[in-house]
Amino acid sequence: MAAKESLPAPGELSDDQREAVEHLLYRLADDEFVAAERYTEWQVRSPTLESDLALANIAQDELGHARLWYDLLEDFEYTESELVWERDADEWRHSTLVEQPFETGDWADVILRTYLYDQAEYIRLEALEDSTYPRIRDRITKIIQEEDYHREHAENWMARLAEEKDGLERLQGALDDLFPYALTLFAPTDETVEDRIDDLGLRSKSLDVMREEWLDVVVPYLEDLGLDVGDAELPEQYDVHHSEFELPADVGRDRSHTDAWFDLQEEFTNTYRELDRHEANRIMKDPDEA
Repeated sequence: MAAKESLPAPGELSDDQREAVEHLLYRLADDEFVAAERYTEWQVRSPTLESDLALANIAQDELGHARLWYDLLEDFEYTESELVWERDADEWRHSTLVEQPFETGDWADVILRTYLYDQAEYIRLEALEDSTYPRIRDRITKIIQEEDYHREHAENWMARLAEEKDGLERLQGALDDLFPYALTLFAPTDETVEDRIDDLGLRSKSLDVMREEWLDVVVPYLEDLGLDVGDAELPEQYDVHHSEFELPADVGRDRSHTDAWFDLQEEFTNTYRELDRHEANRIMKDPDEA
């Protein structure tokens, strides 16, 4: 099959092309930003100094990745304030997996979540390596290298926790809680626009194909550790190898969110509002200038 033709520069996209690019970028940027916000809650609660620093570095990486994707949205004349600090909470498109709070304070919750998310993130990035939108394609190499470390960190801790009965039980509890939310990583923002994303060649694999790849990786791995995916609170129609299932009520991609998200958004925008800011101070270089 012949390679699809690259899309033009941001200012030359048709309305349909621009809508597809924007939906894809919001998926990418919002996931990374909100995941990082949750990880930073653990910067003083990890079980060891080493793990504390590792999670802080991962959070910093995810914020950097969010910056790379939001920067591409700024090509369409959005400002950083409009994209992050002043955007209504019900306009965000991240998966509801990343907005869930760490209510129990359990390290197994953090590790299981990073494992499920980073495996999905790796598959998603691979599908963007040959994107027809050059501005996306050019940023993949740097991001995917850092995601390799994230996956390694999660897998090392998963194996370590699973060695002990207590750790395995805690991982199982986290799996029961989080697996349905993890499925929302592959939910569409809008089915028509998602089909257009595929048709335009913005990514090389559909959401369904990526979800199946993810299941083929994570389910055997979790079962090898002694975890029971069947005990997770899966939707009734869920099947390990096929696609007919219902997602949780709030999937995030369609802008439906759990209450936890609205509390988190209120918290991280509080200082901006209290200081009556109308624009954000930038401490990182523009990615195109770095």
